[in-house]
Amino acid sequence: MATLHVLVVDDEPGIRSGITRILGNYTVGYPFMDEDFDFNLIEAGTGEEAIEILNTQHVDVVLLDNKLPGMDGIEVLEYINKQQFDVAVMMITSYASLDLAIKATKNGAYNFMPKPFTPQELRATIENVAKHLFLKRMTLKMQKEGKQIRFQFLSVLSHELKSPINAIEGYLKMMQEKQMGEKIEDYEKMIDRSLSRLKGMRNLIMDLLDLTKMESGKKERKMREIDLAAIARTSMDTMEPYSIQKNVKMTLKVIGNSYVLADADEMEIIFNNLVSNAVKYNKDNGKVEILIEDKKQSLCVVVKDSGIGMNSEDVTKIFEDFVRIKNSKTKAITGSGLGLSIAKKMVEQYNGTISVESIVDEGTTFTVSLPRQ
Repeated sequence: MATLHVLVVDDEPGIRSGITRILGNYTVGYPFMDEDFDFNLIEAGTGEEAIEILNTQHVDVVLLDNKLPGMDGIEVLEYINKQQFDVAVMMITSYASLDLAIKATKNGAYNFMPKPFTPQELRATIENVAKHLFLKRMTLKMQKEGKQIRFQFLSVLSHELKSPINAIEGYLKMMQEKQMGEKIEDYEKMIDRSLSRLKGMRNLIMDLLDLTKMESGKKERKMREIDLAAIARTSMDTMEPYSIQKNVKMTLKVIGNSYVLADADEMEIIFNNLVSNAVKYNKDNGKVEILIEDKKQSLCVVVKDSGIGMNSEDVTKIFEDFVRIKNSKTKAITGSGLGLSIAKKMVEQYNGTISVESIVDEGTTFTVSLPRQ
């Protein structure tokens, strides 16, 4: 059993002793952890006392009240951030406000919980903190050991999921407290945003699962004669709602025999990534042209769009793991940075090739060649 050292900083002795009672005999465990955590509680009544403890003792978690005599909680948080202590800070205060929450988060607070809180709320919070610390320290250990792929996997997973989870949790709390009104219609925008965030998380998880299965060699392949044109139409149907929203016209042209020996799921992943990118990175009123051409010994697939395009530097990086092109035109487009990397790996498993040509503000063309054998 591992022990997390928790520093409780609050000027109210009753709050400190209450937290100690709640967490004193509590343990946390997850299936992915090698061992459970229990907690050693350390108490401080002022910010100055907290800083002295942080400078002289090992601390993993700080439960920090903001309203303190002398220096306040935000000042303690700023000191922790400046000294780069390896601790997770949870702000706990009865003086909750949006401005304070934003300021605390910017200064490195892991989360923010207002008083009063129930024992169940505190335990749920400490569970999340323990999980956060475990994943953070595991990624650092893996990075030091040179396990870069696993490090990237966990860092992307924790980073990309943290923001939408926090957003959805915030929306649900606002709905629970009926902050915007009594009618469900008052929350339509929040519901839509939450559903969009959930979709992004699901896509990220599926991308990561595809990547890890390929890296480990554990993905089963069901090889049979499949019609690439049918796969392309399925991908187009999947993207149709978004293409209608952007008024992007998609067309498919097939020349000759479009059958190939392959795994249907893998071909669908390749087409989904190419077609979805062609729509997402397109301009309003744009077009996507898909061509499948029989080359006798191989099949050639071309996906051409009239979108925002890329510069030559971005083109050289586009197939790398976890790479996303970031500029003013792409900042509102979500993605894991894995789609094209996965597509390339899958194409190469068939001894095929994938290439890209792009011109800024004119569009991008991906070309895939798949040998028949």
